[in-house]
Amino acid sequence: MLAIWMKLATDLSLLAMESHAVVVTRMTMLATGRGSAAENTRMISEKVLAATEAAITMASGGSPAKVVSGYRKHVRANARRLNRG
Repeated sequence: MLAIWMKLATDLSLLAMESHAVVVTRMTMLATGRGSAAENTRMISEKVLAATEAAITMASGGSPAKVVSGYRKHVRANARRLNRG
């Protein structure tokens, strides 16, 4: 049981660091004039979609670890997309 909680704590910590990196990238883009209206809209809409996905996961019997895993997948995809451009 302790191993499950330790894994969840580790994944949450990684999610926090990865999310911070995406926020820094986006804010840097905005500050240097490379941001776009589409990216600004995306920042908001993806949060609503991610929260809905998390709620559906939990309502259908998913675990908190599955929710964190889903969030990390989305954050990594954002990081790759932002770093390409």
